[in-house]
Order: sequence, then C-alpha cells, then structure tokens
Amino acid sequence: MGSLSIWHWIIVLVVVLLLFGRGKLSELMGDAAKGIKAFKKGMADDDETPSKPAEPVRSLDHQNNVEAERSKVG
Repeated sequence: MGSLSIWHWIIVLVVVLLLFGRGKLSELMGDAAKGIKAFKKGMADDDETPSKPAEPVRSLDHQNNVEAERSKVG
C-alpha cells in the first residue's frame, strides 16, 4: 500500500490533463523553460563582469593598532 502502481500514475495524469488541458501545460512548461534560460543567462553575465576585489575585513583591534602607530609617527 506504500507505493503507487502505474495505474495510479495514469489516473493522476488523466485528471491533470482534464483540469489544465494540453495547452495550459505546454504554456507552463514554456514559461518554466524561459525562466531557466534567463537564470542561466544571468549567471553567465555575473561570471563575465569583473568585480572589484573586496577590501579585507578589519577588526577593531587592527584599527586601534593602526591608529596607535599613526599617532606615534606623526
């Protein structure tokens, strides 16, 4: 009883086709394909654009040490 047979899946498929029709399903699949293509294009655009290297994260201790050295020098 835990698994569904092929007949259960066929009945589910027939009900889905009756509810949505072939036209609606093909439109949904086309929209999904367009979304996937747009996502892939966006990911490719991100890889092509050079990004400015991020500055290293500075802790408060590091900033205090730099300020102390500056005050000693000048």
